[in-house]
Amino acid sequence: MQATSNLLSLFDATVPVLSRYLGQLQGLLNVAAQHIAAHGLPERDLLAARLAPDMLPLGQQVEVAVNFAFRTCAPLAQRAANLAAPVDASVAALTARISQAQAFLHDLRPEEFTDAAGRIADDSAGQADIHLDGLTYACQYALPNFFFHLSMVYALLRQQGVAVGKPDFDGWHVYPSPRAQTTISLAPDLL
Repeated sequence: MQATSNLLSLFDATVPVLSRYLGQLQGLLNVAAQHIAAHGLPERDLLAARLAPDMLPLGQQVEVAVNFAFRTCAPLAQRAANLAAPVDASVAALTARISQAQAFLHDLRPEEFTDAAGRIADDSAGQADIHLDGLTYACQYALPNFFFHLSMVYALLRQQGVAVGKPDFDGWHVYPSPRAQTTISLAPDLL
């Protein structure tokens, strides 16, 4: 971690966090791909799943989360955002897009974030145009949006029966794997 004067820099607060959780997103997609293969499901059906009719489907939730890696760091580092048009709705295409975002983050340098807290970052939030200082933009807008869409991916996978758990989401927690199915047997006198 690159700390300056005992304060966390915007580089430290964004780049390693986004990189780590893009890795977790990739892991969620890997489990989804295993689920699709094991159950002989059409990939497009899983990627089209929605929590509610007016919410984005799973594939687009992945796309938006990945785009927030670019949308978060590009204005802070004064770089172009490389926002892609919607990708082909496939796990392979989404995986490739995650790799592009990881490469972008890996290329960023802490010195590019010098004075980023005071720079004005512009973005679109739905139909609203926002103009925020870099610190507010990163901590109160961009990172929360990244995690919102990442959480929707996790929730959609759970809703669709994909055996993912909190350890798959954050990589820190340890619980019994939802992929390891257990059966509880009751004694005959308890039935």
